[in-house]
Amino acid sequence: MVMDAVVERFAKKSPITLMTRLALQRALEPAWLDGLFEQHRQRQYTGELLFSTTVDLMSVVAVGMRPSVHAAFQAAPNVPVSVQAVYDKIKRTEPGLVRALVRGSAERLSPVAQLMRPPPPTLKGYRVRIIDGNHLPASEKRLKPLRAFRGAALPGQSLVVYDPATEIVADIVPCEDGHANERSLMAPILAHAQAGELWIGDRNFSTRDILAGWHAHGCKFIVREHGSSPNPRETGPLRRSGRVETGVVYEQAVTIESATGQTIALRRIELHLDTPTEDGDTVIRLLTNLPKSQFSAGKVACVYRRRWKIETLFQRLESVLHSEMTSLGHPRAALLAFGVAVLAWNVLAVLQLAVKARHDVQAAGIELSPYYLAAEIRAQYAGMMTAIAAAAWQAYDALTTPQLACVLLDIAAQVDPHTLRKHPRGPKKPKKKAFASRSEVSRHVSTARVLKEGGIYEL
Repeated sequence: MVMDAVVERFAKKSPITLMTRLALQRALEPAWLDGLFEQHRQRQYTGELLFSTTVDLMSVVAVGMRPSVHAAFQAAPNVPVSVQAVYDKIKRTEPGLVRALVRGSAERLSPVAQLMRPPPPTLKGYRVRIIDGNHLPASEKRLKPLRAFRGAALPGQSLVVYDPATEIVADIVPCEDGHANERSLMAPILAHAQAGELWIGDRNFSTRDILAGWHAHGCKFIVREHGSSPNPRETGPLRRSGRVETGVVYEQAVTIESATGQTIALRRIELHLDTPTEDGDTVIRLLTNLPKSQFSAGKVACVYRRRWKIETLFQRLESVLHSEMTSLGHPRAALLAFGVAVLAWNVLAVLQLAVKARHDVQAAGIELSPYYLAAEIRAQYAGMMTAIAAAAWQAYDALTTPQLACVLLDIAAQVDPHTLRKHPRGPKKPKKKAFASRSEVSRHVSTARVLKEGGIYEL
């Protein structure tokens, strides 16, 4: 493909920014977004403000190019309504529409990711799905009914399904009730479960109905056993199965019964830890229906440790992208902001895959940092969109999925991975916290004077 001169300049000087525009177009194609709205809307309707315009404004905030929805609105050209109409549209967006937005964008981006770098067959060919709940933090009390409340106001939560092979979030189930039990949100997830998937979850998902639901759909699972649920029946002795990095592993045959009375044979894997967890647990019990012929007890225990990847995802969504907009106190507005941030994360995941496919970062000992990816986009994206004429994008917007994957790989060849590498810090040294009086804490000192004297300030 022959590049426009300005496009070619950005491909050489800031390839990540150019790749972002191409991937965002695939994930946020206006015609697709507006069609999605018409398909999944309930009480909302399309007036002067299109759903695609709303998502576009939110995406600018999610990647940090604008600090708020109001700032994004002021910088956006030709929005045909007032800023109050934008806020009204955001706070009325149904959770089902947010879910459709994330699921649909993942379905549009996953084929591109797989063509660029097909994930290696892991775990005997199972497609791993890690599930966990994410509670949004307390919001500012801008809503009038909350102003007299002294405690924290929780705007909602979401169940998140993560694909560790591509690092793409495949699904979310948003919920406006911040106090709702995560288990009560599982019905839509179970409805879309497919044979060949391996689900990994913590003890919040250790119920008879959830485990039996996965089993009925032909899925495999590894779930940490809850203390009181599903209370499986022991059908064999507990036997030692060896040792892994974190402790000694035992295995026992157990069964549970589904709601229809079907008996389901499971394996209970016990990991006796060398070092207790942060909660003080010394034994972790896992329930799985993986075949023993393919997965030893030690292998199951090691695979379960992958669950922490979703915890890392939540941390990065908060620190790299603006997934937690505490200024949006209305539950539906906060959930839409989280959903758009997840969508932006999926775009970053595709960019990372393209760079990894073109550069042997593993051999070079380089771990890519989403933080530096996002920082490059914030610094260059607005200028690129100003410099490049709209007509120059038409050829790229018409690319097929295989063509888009090839173009992203070609542009990724211009990326210097060293500029995007992560710089992990060493372990923090434990500090003993001593009591200090209020008068001592409120004192202040001139840093310049302390450094000039060449000493260490002590109380």
